[in-house]
Amino acid sequence: MNDSSHADAPATDAAPGAAVWDPLGDLTRSAYCGDLRPEHAGQTVTLLGWVHGRRDLGSLLFLDLRDRAGLCQVVCNQELAPEAHQKASHVRSEYVIAVRGEVVRRAADTVNPAIPTGEVEVLAREVFVLNGARTPPFPLEGEGPLAEDARLKYRFVDLRRPRMQANLRLRHEVAFAIRRYFADRGFLEVETPFLTRSTPEGARDYLVPSRVQPGSFYALPQSPQLFKQILMIGGCDRYFQIVRCFRDEDLRADRQPEFTQIDVEMSFPREETIYELVEGMLAAAFTAAGERVATPFPRMSWEQAMALYGSDKPDLRLPPMLDARGFFAPADLAHLKLDPALPLFAIRIPQVGALSRRERDELRPLAEGRRARFFEDFARIAKAFPQAGAQITAAFAAQGGGEGDLVVLVGAPAPAGEPTFTAHALAAEAGGFRLALGQRFADRHRLLDPRDFRFLWVTSFPMFEWDAAERRWAAAHHPFTSPREEDWPRLESAPGEVKARAYDVVLNGTELGSGSIRIHHPELQSRIFALLGMDEEEARRRFGFFLEALRYGAPPHGGIALGLDRLVMILAGESSIREVIPFPKTARAVDLMVEAPSAVSAAQLRELGIRPL
Repeated sequence: MNDSSHADAPATDAAPGAAVWDPLGDLTRSAYCGDLRPEHAGQTVTLLGWVHGRRDLGSLLFLDLRDRAGLCQVVCNQELAPEAHQKASHVRSEYVIAVRGEVVRRAADTVNPAIPTGEVEVLAREVFVLNGARTPPFPLEGEGPLAEDARLKYRFVDLRRPRMQANLRLRHEVAFAIRRYFADRGFLEVETPFLTRSTPEGARDYLVPSRVQPGSFYALPQSPQLFKQILMIGGCDRYFQIVRCFRDEDLRADRQPEFTQIDVEMSFPREETIYELVEGMLAAAFTAAGERVATPFPRMSWEQAMALYGSDKPDLRLPPMLDARGFFAPADLAHLKLDPALPLFAIRIPQVGALSRRERDELRPLAEGRRARFFEDFARIAKAFPQAGAQITAAFAAQGGGEGDLVVLVGAPAPAGEPTFTAHALAAEAGGFRLALGQRFADRHRLLDPRDFRFLWVTSFPMFEWDAAERRWAAAHHPFTSPREEDWPRLESAPGEVKARAYDVVLNGTELGSGSIRIHHPELQSRIFALLGMDEEEARRRFGFFLEALRYGAPPHGGIALGLDRLVMILAGESSIREVIPFPKTARAVDLMVEAPSAVSAAQLRELGIRPL
């Protein structure tokens, strides 16, 4: 017997004749299509689902019936069940039907190993046509490229595709494992408000006008940060929440205006407490997805991450960079027209092999638009400076490097006047080039294998960053992060040297989560606000309720927030979080299915006291 094919389904919006649909009546699903196996042979089942495809061989008609569990083949035999065959002859792709029949084993020469149900089929006794369907705007089978705008406009169809069904199930399994993990460790899931006050810090808030308080606005939360800290002050002790958050910011593959985070806070922790907790939670989430991770995760300071990888979220699947400046004499650096005061980064991409002239020419666009100097022909450099070349080769050999590795040098051009780079800025430039090279040659020896999970804790971030445009210090994480206790005396005298008790958990170059030990002393919190340019009046206006709460016995506390969307995206092997969010927005923050955002009536605006532009 042959499996049915989508291509054989006639492209029509309705069955011939009048559209008279069967009622659901007392029909009740007894099994999911995708769950049928040889051990079910001989059982009578009732299946409910969508017609995925059909193949008409005259007296035998084959239907692929699909539900969220998968596909099974239904056989309608005109001789055995003429009425079921007659009804099945009118169904088309995506019709909703019910089938009653017997599970039977397929003949050996008709087994389909491509699907889990391929050893059985259902011999239909009755067919009920519950609803018709228009021809889908795109095929539901296969993994070929589809226009994303069409997928998002017809999301109700796109969600039926097996890939999307698998992603939704994975998201559920991961979220369920996380909830179970925290519940088993005494954490309480507490809901925090969606309508709150605007305390903009970083991204823009989504504002909601108040009808009963004209001229006033709520804000949708960018994070439950202050509420979860107040829960610690309120004695909750251990809190978590899988919570929706909102940020009005420019979008990219791993950002959406509304997103879901795993929010965690606990009283009396040390950094080690958080590390151990989160590592266990991620191990549980990966186990739910059928993956294994090794714990504990390695740890690295922010300074080390920038020096070795040029990134505060390094991808450990590629080797670290090497500062080769010390291998060159000052005269050599002058000959290369490089700044001798800054690092000279050597980048190694393993087992790339010999590059053709064309491939070398293709490397140059990767460096375009960057201010650093790039020397992609290491063989030429090694020949011109043999001692330095030998030392670089030996240093990389100690890392496991060898024949066939691509080596590129990245340095800062010698300044004609003021230096063009800081050490950290040059490291970031080199780190970006390192990652671009890795992606360019990712198909060689699976350099960036998506199933090779490399976790890392990045710690000891700077407490502050200098905002040259505003000419003031800004919080590197957020203003509720505690500085290291040994740095408290230097807050006002040397803020650029102060380190935060902050930490990020990183996976394969993606920041999964960010957290910190929080400030729990009101006096220290006021000092931080002052350093950020907030006078006492502004601090009271924006955060007065929180400063007041700190004065009523706040325990030491800390936590973290991790992106659930990003986590599931990585586990699903997807490149965009839109593939694991049921109803995402486009890159322009538009929901094409419901056509939001949209205009509202003048009456609604008047009721809110808003005058249209």
